[in-house]
Amino acid sequence: MKTVTNGLVIKETNLGEADRLITILTADNGIIKAYASGAKSIKSKRGSATGLLSYSNFALSKKGDTYRVSEATPIKIFFGAGEDIYNLTVAQYFCELCSVFEPSGNSAEEFLRLVLNSLYFLTEKKKPPLILKAITEFRIAAISGYCPSLVACDTCGKFEDGLMHFDLSNGKIYCNDCNTENSNIKINKTVMTAMRHIVYSPFERLYSFNIPKDYEEALSDVTERYIVYQTDRKFTTLEFLKLIK
Repeated sequence: MKTVTNGLVIKETNLGEADRLITILTADNGIIKAYASGAKSIKSKRGSATGLLSYSNFALSKKGDTYRVSEATPIKIFFGAGEDIYNLTVAQYFCELCSVFEPSGNSAEEFLRLVLNSLYFLTEKKKPPLILKAITEFRIAAISGYCPSLVACDTCGKFEDGLMHFDLSNGKIYCNDCNTENSNIKINKTVMTAMRHIVYSPFERLYSFNIPKDYEEALSDVTERYIVYQTDRKFTTLEFLKLIK
């Protein structure tokens, strides 16, 4: 059986001197693992198209449960991420998120669209890396069934307070009067507005907001902590980000 699809290479593993096993995020088939014979060869036309962070058109043949790359043509290669070690690690973190959540069905198309746009803004330096990290984390949570409830205080329904309190365990917010857990994260109005925008805005407006630089780290911290809590795992790329920061 043959399949033709567009996809982003989110992981590559070298096999021997010339071959690769690649993991591809596709809109049609979710996550696919495929063998790319001879892809590492200098003469191979599939080399660049099957590399990490390459968005390519793939012709795949399937035998049993095994996919093989018959042809691969690059559409967009996000080389720009490699110019900066921090940005490259953020890009690899996006890929790791995809591997962890393993989107399928309709969510795969949303995942691919989200990650491609985040990579574009990252490599073109059109948005700060911390903002793109927060957008990708929180929107992926929303797509994957971990959508936080940020409309209003879960107890009294108050929309806004001087500080809202975010519960990582259930994704709910509480106003000052209703908050009962000291462990909940304190969220100011600026960060709260950004969080709501990421979760609830239509995709066409997802990247359109701005936030003062002083609040970028606070936003990134809360979205990261939510993803880590909900998945209950350590992300190797996040650990490396903290080392190079």
